[in-house]
Amino acid sequence: MPEVPATRRPSGELEAQVLAALWAAEQPLTPQDVQLALGGELARTTIATILARLHDKGTVERTRAGRAYAYTPTVQDPAGLAARRMRTELDREQDRSTVLARFVSDLSDDDERLLRELLGDGSHGAAPATGLDGGAR
Repeated sequence: MPEVPATRRPSGELEAQVLAALWAAEQPLTPQDVQLALGGELARTTIATILARLHDKGTVERTRAGRAYAYTPTVQDPAGLAARRMRTELDREQDRSTVLARFVSDLSDDDERLLRELLGDGSHGAAPATGLDGGAR
């Protein structure tokens, strides 16, 4: 009988699980601690690799804990992680004004209104998307 290939996890799922374990902890965790928190299904080396990648991305920081490292998240929740990703993408582009203008022009009316509220812009009418990056704070 032919072997059925294992289904591949969605991109980022393991990182999300590891981050969830770190967020739930009240102290830094070693790869072994994370492995235990996740129920022991993943190999410690897999978790160590995921933690190293998260460290390279700046999503976690690490300190020595004996011969291993202990990891602490640098973002506090999924919203913080999404914000970090958005900022990283923005930082990759030289023409920040155009990137922000295009981002804002693709927002729904509700999201644009929320963004204006968050920026402290009291206007409620529709304005050109490029007006947000022009200092309307």
